[in-house]
Amino acid sequence: MKTVCTAGTPANEWIFFSISARNLTFNTGAINQQMCGQQLERFVAFWTLVFIRIVTGFAGEGRSVWKKDPHFSPVSETQVFLYDTFPKEFLWGIGTGAFQVEGSWRKDGKGSSIWDRFVHSEFRDAGSTDASSDSYTLLDKDLSALDFLGVTFYQFSISWSRLFPTGVVAAPNEKGLQYYNTLIDSLLYRNMDPVVTLYHWDLPLMLQEKYGGWKNESVIDIFNDYATFCFQTFGDRVKYWITIHNPYLVAWHGYGTGIHAPGERGKITTVYSVGHNLIKAHAKVWHNYKKQFQPYQKGMMSIVLGSHWIEPNKSEDALDISKCQQSMDRVLGWFAKPIHGDGDYPEELKNEFSFLPRFTEDEKNYIKGTADFFAFSFGPNNFKPPNTLPKMGQNLSLNLREVLNWIKLEYNSPRILIAENGWFTDSHVKTDDTTAIYMMKNFINKVLQAIKYDNIDVFGYTAWSLLDGFEWQHAYNIRRGLFYVDFKSEKKERIPKSSALYYKQIIRENGFFPRESTPSLQAQFSCDFSWGITESVLKAESMASSPQFCDSSLYLWNITGDGLLHKVKGVKLKTRPAQCTDFVSIKKQLDLLEKMKVTHYRFALDWSLILPNGDLSVVNRQVLRYYRCVISEVLKLNVQSMVTLYYPTHAYLGLPGPLLQTGGWLNQSTAYAFQDYAALCFRELGDLVKLWITINEPNRLSDVYNRSSNDTYQAAHNLLIAHAMAWRIYDEQYRSFQYGKVSLSLHSDWAEPANPYFESHSKAANRFLQFEIGWFADPIFKTGDYPATMREYIGFKNRKGLSYSSLPSFTSEEKQLVKGAADFYALNHFTTRFVIHEPQNGSQYEFDRDIQFLQDITCLSSPSRLAVVPWGMRKVLGWIKKTYGDIDIYITANGIDDQSLDNDELRNYYLGKYVQEVLKAYYIDKVKIKGYYAFKLTEEKSKPRFGFFTSDSKGKPSIKFYNNLISNNGFPAHYSVCDPSNQEKQCSFCLFVSQKKPLIFFACCLFSTLILLLPIIVFHKRKRRKRFKAKSSQCICVSF
Repeated sequence: MKTVCTAGTPANEWIFFSISARNLTFNTGAINQQMCGQQLERFVAFWTLVFIRIVTGFAGEGRSVWKKDPHFSPVSETQVFLYDTFPKEFLWGIGTGAFQVEGSWRKDGKGSSIWDRFVHSEFRDAGSTDASSDSYTLLDKDLSALDFLGVTFYQFSISWSRLFPTGVVAAPNEKGLQYYNTLIDSLLYRNMDPVVTLYHWDLPLMLQEKYGGWKNESVIDIFNDYATFCFQTFGDRVKYWITIHNPYLVAWHGYGTGIHAPGERGKITTVYSVGHNLIKAHAKVWHNYKKQFQPYQKGMMSIVLGSHWIEPNKSEDALDISKCQQSMDRVLGWFAKPIHGDGDYPEELKNEFSFLPRFTEDEKNYIKGTADFFAFSFGPNNFKPPNTLPKMGQNLSLNLREVLNWIKLEYNSPRILIAENGWFTDSHVKTDDTTAIYMMKNFINKVLQAIKYDNIDVFGYTAWSLLDGFEWQHAYNIRRGLFYVDFKSEKKERIPKSSALYYKQIIRENGFFPRESTPSLQAQFSCDFSWGITESVLKAESMASSPQFCDSSLYLWNITGDGLLHKVKGVKLKTRPAQCTDFVSIKKQLDLLEKMKVTHYRFALDWSLILPNGDLSVVNRQVLRYYRCVISEVLKLNVQSMVTLYYPTHAYLGLPGPLLQTGGWLNQSTAYAFQDYAALCFRELGDLVKLWITINEPNRLSDVYNRSSNDTYQAAHNLLIAHAMAWRIYDEQYRSFQYGKVSLSLHSDWAEPANPYFESHSKAANRFLQFEIGWFADPIFKTGDYPATMREYIGFKNRKGLSYSSLPSFTSEEKQLVKGAADFYALNHFTTRFVIHEPQNGSQYEFDRDIQFLQDITCLSSPSRLAVVPWGMRKVLGWIKKTYGDIDIYITANGIDDQSLDNDELRNYYLGKYVQEVLKAYYIDKVKIKGYYAFKLTEEKSKPRFGFFTSDSKGKPSIKFYNNLISNNGFPAHYSVCDPSNQEKQCSFCLFVSQKKPLIFFACCLFSTLILLLPIIVFHKRKRRKRFKAKSSQCICVSF
């Protein structure tokens, strides 16, 4: 018997079979030699196939996409936004559908389609669909729009009924034929490839009325005749053909839900029968082209398949993953598996629906492989209406990269054309389609990631669509075009939207270039740079937690009775003086700070605890002692304190009760009370404190005083006066001998125009900075008054009757008081806000700004949706220097929330990137940055996890990362320029001694004991040795 191999199975696996050897006449040696050669060939072929499979993946393995790597990192370079370019040969295109944009539905002999009748019977405003964008008569304007974008191909569909009014191939409509010839020739003249769709849902009406449309198999042959005519007429100039656009929607919504033409709400059996016929129609046309036309026209053909994407509720749950696979099988797999797979429907569909039409074996072989590439549609039509999608209890997702990976694994790494992608805006949106920009940015970057990181062969991208047009069941209630069209105008000009400008930029750059062009620096901060950690309000202990060393009483423990301690009367013990370390919470703070290795510690006092009545009538000396203990004990660690006097939040205003009852910050007397409180703190603690913050984030108290804008502005006014009076007290009474500095911390997030193509967005971003930062910074660091921009804009809104807000006025004395009342600029920075101009009506602080925020979905974000935008830090630092001069700056809070307790790598990523931008501002932009304080030391229960330590003081890995930043003083190239002096080394030794006193004392005692015992041991050993010798000599004498 002779062994022979062949490759004929669907999975292309090698199989072996035997044939008769009775006719063999070779000699045995030759046979053995031949068989050895064949075995070697089979061995090489088998392992070659295995290698190919390892690289490309095995078909049918799509479900592995949902099995997440347990070591998955959200900050991996493969997950964050990718700044890179597409392959040089990548194709950039844009598409339209004939019925959506051509208009002229009864012009020049065009026949009616099912959508013409559906619109006029189902839509109220039917007349408006007659013209639409009117591409049929305004072709030149469409071509100008294509020229503007610079695309490499234009994907459009042919209106079947414009060529053949009845749908049956006969003499073509000459006007329609001329239109498509002109369009194709014009594209080729511009070096743009035409990508032609034969059927985009507009079936000739007569075929629906006579045959029942796609329910009838007779339409398959009629469609093939129509396709044949198109190949014969246009095929010499067309290299990319699409047979049918998104057959799932044709079957499901045309014959199931009835929201698409022909509007039939049939049985589920009808839906799958229609899908069956669409698959066979596509296969027939593909074979026709392959056999009759492709050999000399050299074109390629596919079918556009659309789908949603879905994510499991739990990625580790096998049942949830199976449901996701079922969902994809029921939509994309329904058509993709027969065409791109094994020629048959997914097993899940066949098992679920017994009525599903069956393919014969011949049909399976005929259908499978009938696509030269995988044309994929991913857009809003695939997600609407959501209640019609087979979600299987799982979660819809817009992750284009994931679905591309699913296609790769499920269908053996096909070449992919993104044949439709984009989003929509509301009908009232004209050219400012900012949301569409960010959706496009996200989608295209996901494609780039799929190419670069996942080795997915995507060769082209089609943005959808060129023009605003008729959007199927939504009619004109939404817009999807990159060019705005006023449907009611006569000229119907094509006006580029923001998305057109953005897409043009992507095409020109062939990808994405980073905004921040400065590479990472290898440099260090100054040797006296402050590395700090920030904490919020420290809750003081009213009495020592460990009083056992200062209580002179003797106690008996009634262990067998009530279990209580009972004082022994008349007995007094010798005690020691009270110590700061009697407070257990201070010990904990010291332990945490020692692990952080910072040079500075920022924390806040509790005003309401120190002065419970709000004035100096009652001073809680025990609380003051506690805070003094914190500062003094921290100093022993060589850590300086930055003390915040007042730290309000939207949840806790932090004012003493009596002040709250009299109106809080709406009452100017609170400012004078704050002055007294500040003076007390300076007097009691100032000898130990060199950096003071009067008020933390007063520009965020609008969240509390929000009854009206005037309340907000009045509270802010009083806060400014309070700060200025506190600063003046320190400057006049304490600075001369305490040598400290005082400022206030302002929340200073950067603002970026969400849409860089609109001046109104740039103005809105600047307005945000003036209302958010300039509101407090201008009076102090600049003019002694509120920003002119702020006053002017509020006045403008007043004149329009849109607001009744008014900013308080500073008296000349107040201006003199406020101006210059800060020794440095202290900023809390967490993120960058993307700002949209959004006119609003009402007398609220938020409404006065006329802005809205947009969440950039392409940005890495925290669980609380803080966008990680490191370059925003450098920009805000530069803006402060430019606006307020060359002043000292302390970054008093910077951090992010990270849910992870054992691997907070998001925080590491954030710290590294943001400190790098601080270094650039310091080193390149020459901003006088004096210190950086990470936020924050410990997290709070039931709140976003900002802490380096958990609420129960468990450290996180980010501590070590921050330690390295501090020890390196930045990002040094090879060596540190800040080598410690001998004195510093000596101080470090002293610090070690002071920290390890108990251990050193114990070691000394142990050593002394050993020294004392050593002579005794030696003495006894000698004595025993003499006795032994004496006994030995006595024994010898006796023996003699």
